Amino acid sequence: MQHFDLAVIGSGSGNSLIDERFADWDVALIERDPVFGGTCLNRGCIPTKMFVVPADLAASPAHAARLGVDLDLRGSDWGAIRDRIFGRIDPISAGGLDWRERSANVTVFHAEASFAGPKELALGDDRISADRIVIATGSRPRLLAVPGIEDAAAKVYTSDTIMRIAERPRRLVIVGGGYIAAEFAHVFSALGTDVTLVNRSDVLLRHHDREIAEHYASMVAGQVRVRLNQELAALETDQRGELTVITRDRNGIEYEYYADAVLLAVGRVRNSDALNLPAAGIDVKPGGQIHVDAQQRTNVDGVWAMGDVSSDYLLKHVANAEMRTVQHNLLYPDNPVETDHRYVPQAVFSHPQIASVGATEEQLKAWGVRYVASRQRYADVAYGWALEDEGHFVKLLADPGTWHLLGAHIIGPQAPSLIQPLIQAMSFNLPVPQMARGQYWIHPALPEVVENALLGLLDAHHPVYLDR
Repeated sequence: MQHFDLAVIGSGSGNSLIDERFADWDVALIERDPVFGGTCLNRGCIPTKMFVVPADLAASPAHAARLGVDLDLRGSDWGAIRDRIFGRIDPISAGGLDWRERSANVTVFHAEASFAGPKELALGDDRISADRIVIATGSRPRLLAVPGIEDAAAKVYTSDTIMRIAERPRRLVIVGGGYIAAEFAHVFSALGTDVTLVNRSDVLLRHHDREIAEHYASMVAGQVRVRLNQELAALETDQRGELTVITRDRNGIEYEYYADAVLLAVGRVRNSDALNLPAAGIDVKPGGQIHVDAQQRTNVDGVWAMGDVSSDYLLKHVANAEMRTVQHNLLYPDNPVETDHRYVPQAVFSHPQIASVGATEEQLKAWGVRYVASRQRYADVAYGWALEDEGHFVKLLADPGTWHLLGAHIIGPQAPSLIQPLIQAMSFNLPVPQMARGQYWIHPALPEVVENALLGLLDAHHPVYLDR
């Protein structure tokens, strides 16, 4: 049996872990996927944003008209967009594999890994052992089992497959209401597809601040057909191959939508089910989430887990942070560090864009936490005038005793960039007065909407909220 100092399962953030400091380690890197580099690179956050950029351009004529510029969208070339994107992505993936396979100290195994013991892995017919094992197997799209879905399989997609579709569908039904659904709704509707967004809850983006989520729903309703409180009940394919999507509301009433394709965007499943974790004695939470401590250690000595398979946050920037924790703790076991999950930001590259960090107003009320709130419109700052902005805003929540931010939520252009100084403020415990007046804010630039939101928190007339 081949033995290694370290075995890493997964080539996303797991591959990034193995840097030059491991040059004298004998490392096994195991990947079951035909492509190398993980979800984010090949079918996740990177290519989706590369589709969002042309979608933003395609959506710009409506905004341009408010500025006195007459733009006309003559059409979009799906094949050209797709091929340009994957013409960049695929060589990076292949090049990463080639580079890694040429690493003198790393052996790449193209196989599915499962535990045969605490420090032993079965790779098909082969077995290896390792002193240390890192599980970084990520997650995959959740599927639905409804009548007719097998017959319609050729027209049913997930985020794994929809971006490589041969032709842009004329009619698309998206099932789900999270960030994946929101981003693809923007991409396809902006490029010319008739999109219906079906969600079983009463609001889209339900994990965001309710005011932000409801405002997003009202704005996106002008771009796509939104159907709330409905869930997928069945798919019907007629003799001509025409697809009908059947949904059902909470009262049992059924609705029909004709579609050329269906996108399932109903969450993700952690890739722990094929690992045979009981053979190693590794604790797993309900839903397949591997249990780890703040140092990313499982309950089995010498086995770590990181990223989607173990984290509460299925986000690439979190997987990267956890990777750095595991990396340090492998190299410096006598001086371990912990992953800081206090202020994890998230962004939705929809239209409009959304970004948030920290608590929502609903959470603060539920927890009985005293807070002050500030809401600043883009339209009330100079660059907002330049944009002729309509309806976008920054919402901040702060502790009136310490003046530390408790939550920040932005809906509007450049939201994922505008939130960064607020993440910094929360991470380094910078109070609101220091953030607002302890630095220059470029004038006239869009970040002034953040500055004014901070100043708004200090307004003595703002009420202090406490839900008992």
